[in-house]
Amino acid sequence: MIGSPTELTLTLAPQRRFEAIDVTRRIAEQAGDLLCRHELAMYCSFHTTAGYLEQSLSARLHHNDRRLGQFFRSFTDLFPPGAEYRHDQMDLRTELTPAQREVEPRNGDSHLTYIGAGLRNCVTYRTRPAAPVFFIDLDGTNEALKRQRKTTVIAYDRERPIARTSVSIPVSRHPIDAVNLADTRLGLLETANDLLASSGVERGRVDLIVDPGEHHVGITVNEYETLLMQHDLVDVLKNPLRFARLKGRNMLDDPLAIPGKTLSYARYDVVRVLNSLMEALRLDESSLERLFAKVMAVPARRFLRSRRVSFLATAEPGRTAPRLVRGTYQSPILVQWKSATRQARRVDIVIVQLS
Repeated sequence: MIGSPTELTLTLAPQRRFEAIDVTRRIAEQAGDLLCRHELAMYCSFHTTAGYLEQSLSARLHHNDRRLGQFFRSFTDLFPPGAEYRHDQMDLRTELTPAQREVEPRNGDSHLTYIGAGLRNCVTYRTRPAAPVFFIDLDGTNEALKRQRKTTVIAYDRERPIARTSVSIPVSRHPIDAVNLADTRLGLLETANDLLASSGVERGRVDLIVDPGEHHVGITVNEYETLLMQHDLVDVLKNPLRFARLKGRNMLDDPLAIPGKTLSYARYDVVRVLNSLMEALRLDESSLERLFAKVMAVPARRFLRSRRVSFLATAEPGRTAPRLVRGTYQSPILVQWKSATRQARRVDIVIVQLS
């Protein structure tokens, strides 16, 4: 017999900067056999440096925390902590007060890793109570700061799309552009909430999907901070090795060899990163060669592969109609790496009922 969806919110306290926390075990501790009683579960993070991998990718890593660590260490080589991220240059963060600049974490590497590694704010898993589901925190502790994280789990049995519409999103003439879809001037989230209000769903999911006819564009969820989106992300889309930790620390000993050594080290770094990914994902050599070719030929497409993001939809305290739920700093972000012919992109909004 199919029951009603069950909602559970967990509070997590990571002890390290990078930590993979087994949410399945926490669910069993707090809600017993919840996952045994439902066929599907949606896991939602409300943070921009912590989230979930899709079930298919987690399965390729055998739901194993050691392989997860290896997978994410590959991105630490590409986006090392302490590199020259504009996001981390507090003297440029004019939106912050002097007091906020003192405590604001320097975590540009965590944001870029979140996007590049394919972390999601909301994922749906077919329930396997014996298999771990990992909440991946990339910035759990930062200097003296220890974070407290929250994640919501909706366990259910069926899902059904019940409403759909499409919104045209203006984009600039620049080949590389990042658009904050939460900007009220676009009306996208307002349209989603209007659809939800008229749908009659109690708990649901909102999918934002790049129209299949759109090319050279992807969508992610993260903090829309100007320096991060308009500088750091753009730099990575142009050159995936922009912040990579090269091995030539003693190149100044031989100044005439700097150009050649730089290229050599860059090639070494790419191969080493891809080798690490190959081991974590258990790819064969031919797959590695294809991955290498794709990364070097079209870095933007490989860096930002997502064409869909999802959000929990539920009635918040004090409200009768469901609304799209997102964390304080979470924004859906449309990213293009080639100019659109019409200076506009279409994004579909799909309301999915959970039961």
